[in-house]
Amino acid sequence: MLSFLPKPLIGVLSVLLYFINTLFWFVPIVLLALLKLPPITRWQAFISQLLNACAVAWISLNNVTTAIFTNIHWNVNGLEQLSRKDWYLILANHQSWADILVLQKVFNRKIPFIKFFLKKELIYVPLLGICWWALDFPFMKRYSKSFLAKHPHLQGKDIETTRKACRKFQYKPTTIMNFVEGTRFTKEKHDLQQSPFNRLLKPKAGGVAFVLAAMGSQLHKMLDVTIHYPQGIPTYWDYISGKVRAITVNIKVLPITSDVMGDYNDPEHRERFQQWVNQLWRQKDQELAALAQKGVG
Repeated sequence: MLSFLPKPLIGVLSVLLYFINTLFWFVPIVLLALLKLPPITRWQAFISQLLNACAVAWISLNNVTTAIFTNIHWNVNGLEQLSRKDWYLILANHQSWADILVLQKVFNRKIPFIKFFLKKELIYVPLLGICWWALDFPFMKRYSKSFLAKHPHLQGKDIETTRKACRKFQYKPTTIMNFVEGTRFTKEKHDLQQSPFNRLLKPKAGGVAFVLAAMGSQLHKMLDVTIHYPQGIPTYWDYISGKVRAITVNIKVLPITSDVMGDYNDPEHRERFQQWVNQLWRQKDQELAALAQKGVG
C-alpha cells in the first residue's frame, strides 16, 4: 500500500508500529497473567485462552504493518491441511531473523499460537520476558555433558523440569517451534562446520529429541517447513523496510510415530533418530536447490 515510500522511512515506521503494538498488548497480557495466578485449573485454562487471543491479535496487527509497507509476493503451499485444534511441532530451516516474522505471518490463525522453548535466563528480558512467561512459553534449563559428569544425580533433570512446564499444554492446542540448525545459516558457519548440505547447516538432532521427550504424546503432528528467499537471504531490516519482493514457504505435515519417540540417551535410538533427522535435512536441501533453480517466489 505504502511500499512506494523510501525504504529507510518504511523501516523506521515499521519499527515504530511494531514497538507501539507490543507496548499496547503488554498491558493486558500482564494483567491477565496476574489473574491466572490462582491455582485453579479451569480458571487458568480460561485465562490462557484470553492470553492467546491477545497474542494472536498482536501478531495480526504486526501483519497489518507488513501489508501496509511491503509488497511481498507470498508463495505458500500446504496450509489447507492445518487446523487450530491440533498440537504441532514445527521444524524449519533458519536463515534470517526475518524467519520468525515470516512464520508468524504464514501460520497466524491457521494453527495454535507458535511458542518456543526458551533458555531460563531469557525470562529477565525487559517486557518480552514477562510476556513469554504469561503466554506459557516453556523455559528450559539445559545441563552440559561436562556439568552432568560432575553432577550425575541431575541426569534427566532438565527433561523432567521442561516436561512439567509443558503439562499445561494438554488442556489446549499448542504449537512448538524448533529451528533445527540451532542458529542462522551463513556461509562462514557453513564452511566452519564443513556441513554436508549445500544450503543448510548441520541439524541438531538432540534439540528435536529434547522437545519430543518433554512433550511426549501431547504433540500430534510435525510441520516440516522450508523457507526460501528467491532474491537471497534478507536481513531483518531488509524485511521490515520493504526490500523483500518474494518469499516461498512450503509446508509438509508429517506424523509423529513411535520411531521418533524414545530416550535419546539410548545409543540405538540416538543413532536411529539422527539418521531420521539427517534424511529430513537431505530432502530439504534438495528442495531448496530446486526452488533456487526455478527462481520460485
